[in-house]
Amino acid sequence: MQSSDSRPTLPEKVAVLGIGQMGLVCASILAGPEGSGEAGKGVNVTLWGRNTEEAGDLVQTRQSKRLPDFQLASSIRVSIHNGEAVEDADLLVVAIPVQHIRQVLEKLKKHLSPTTSIVSVAKGIENRTLMRPSQIIADVLADDPDAKPRPIGTLSGPTIASELALCLPATMIGASDQPEFSLCIQKLFSTQWLRVYTNPDILGVELAGAMKNVIAIAAGIIDGLEAGANAKSALLARGLAEITRLGSAMGANRETFFGVAGVGDLATTCFSPEGRNRSCGEALGKGQQLQAYLKQSPFVVEGVATTRSVMDLAEKFRVQMPITQAVNAVLFESLDPIQAIALLMSRELKEENIG
Repeated sequence: MQSSDSRPTLPEKVAVLGIGQMGLVCASILAGPEGSGEAGKGVNVTLWGRNTEEAGDLVQTRQSKRLPDFQLASSIRVSIHNGEAVEDADLLVVAIPVQHIRQVLEKLKKHLSPTTSIVSVAKGIENRTLMRPSQIIADVLADDPDAKPRPIGTLSGPTIASELALCLPATMIGASDQPEFSLCIQKLFSTQWLRVYTNPDILGVELAGAMKNVIAIAAGIIDGLEAGANAKSALLARGLAEITRLGSAMGANRETFFGVAGVGDLATTCFSPEGRNRSCGEALGKGQQLQAYLKQSPFVVEGVATTRSVMDLAEKFRVQMPITQAVNAVLFESLDPIQAIALLMSRELKEENIG
């Protein structure tokens, strides 16, 4: 997707995997929402849905229960569990939960062209393999080792989907190991109300997007316990320190965690009442059991599975992450949230260390 004069060219056909909130929003950005007065990007957009019933409803009504008052543009085609949706796509947007990316791509890869570029908007770390979204994609779609690697990137940042659906001002980061693809992502998704920056540090951008979900669960627990703004602000500061420590140990650029994809996304996720990880933590702080909450939630809470992966990474890279450890104990070891806070507050006194 690069022209001879080094300016990124836009894809003509885009397939979006996932009809959750971010899938709907991405498709709308690319096609241009009807009635908005915005012309869109001039691309042919197809939405792929794994849930047959939900996709069928979307075809019929052009609306989704996941996004109140959202109207899907008539120009966007909805494909119901069909591999044809990705055939001949110039770009594939992966907007499905991280723990499902591998399974879905394994089924669809035979329909994908080896020249299809891929951008992920998923935020998490796969259990067991400890792979980030871009790594999962590259692993599943491994091409001929002698062939030029297909462009793979990520689009991340402080983006509450319901606000994006209303075209409220927002910023994101487009990152890829291939600089020209970062520019393509930037040009493709930038609008009058959405400003996209580029960043070559895809490792740091993806780690920040994943780990902030774990800290957001802790922030929600504080909300549920009504522990106060002082406690929550301290949690964000120390949570950012944990994220930066692990990211730096893994080779990411430290500055990434103090930018839009890092502290920007962390703050939004921890403070927004619509943040699903924060909301999960709040329910736990109020005494609800994890499995009961997940069963009734219409959304996947990425931070729950990612907590396990971050704990494994912390052990692998020998990084201390006391907040993450406390969240893990609350989620999977039946530790009472009040006791978790007490354990954090009683740790040995020391000099502040960030990263």
